Amino acid sequence: PVVDLAFSGITPYGYFLISACKDGKPMLRQGDTGDWIGTFLGHKGAVWGATLNKDATKAATAAADFTAKVWDAVSGDELMTLAHKHIVKTVDFTQDSNYLLTGGQDKLLRIYDLNKPEAEPKEISGHTSGIKKALWCSEDKQILSADDKTVRLWDHATMTEVKSLNFNMSVSSMEYIPEGEILVITYGRSIAFHSAVSLDPIKSFEAPATINSASLHPEKEFLVAGGEDFKLYKYDYNSGEELESYKGHFGPIHCVRFSPDGELYASGSEDGTLRLWQTVVGKTYGLWKCVLPEEDSGELAKPKIGFPETTEEELEEIASENSDCIYSSTPDVKA
Repeated sequence: PVVDLAFSGITPYGYFLISACKDGKPMLRQGDTGDWIGTFLGHKGAVWGATLNKDATKAATAAADFTAKVWDAVSGDELMTLAHKHIVKTVDFTQDSNYLLTGGQDKLLRIYDLNKPEAEPKEISGHTSGIKKALWCSEDKQILSADDKTVRLWDHATMTEVKSLNFNMSVSSMEYIPEGEILVITYGRSIAFHSAVSLDPIKSFEAPATINSASLHPEKEFLVAGGEDFKLYKYDYNSGEELESYKGHFGPIHCVRFSPDGELYASGSEDGTLRLWQTVVGKTYGLWKCVLPEEDSGELAKPKIGFPETTEEELEEIASENSDCIYSSTPDVKA
């Protein structure tokens, strides 16, 4: 199962995608095509969280072997292992990549100075159950963290809690959008949007099934969500109207994220695949190729979606099965 994924920012070499998997082998991929670049080898347990820094030069992973690891994302080399007292679930770099935030089953937030790996981390206590997600926010001046039914906002300088939100159900995911300081929280069938500064509610939507993850488009036009019914839902952010739903996965969806340019979103599932979905179907982008017949043929112009080494018959089969999902990837399989 693929339990977490994250995109880098846009770099001179495009953008990149890292995925966390229960097999203990997080993978790095080209973001727009899903092409495999490499696998980070070294963890001895399931990897629960993975992230890349802004320019995709470093990766960090959180695992069930009681460690977080920092990697050179260019060479694939392990840079450091950060020992914990329990399972680590979440990792996040500051914007300058100098500090790493971790959280996990021991209910503590830890801040590591990556320039002084031998130094003891700063610790923040206050959570009453295992931490599922921890993120830097407000230009790294504050920290957002979620445990079972609580989301807390912390001040980095004073290491104290500023405010908290309580939910009547388990919080399944949390995404932070720096542009506009928006926090996306999922719990039960709800997708809730809050101010990341004050934690005040902005709006919320109800989905037809239990949702495990949601992501807001960079332009704040759409949001996508996935969960226990194997489907991906796309909603209009302003009206809350369901625009589309797609079934491509064969197991519950654990994580979904938009790419930094908003052209696609990636989903990871219990079925062991990572799938890329085009935000607007019919554009030539990445592996998607839109081909229009010649105008003088008299035929009705019908866009075709294709990618290398695929016959037209296979394309039609893929289109009918997966709607706008044209690529799903495991280490050796293209579908």
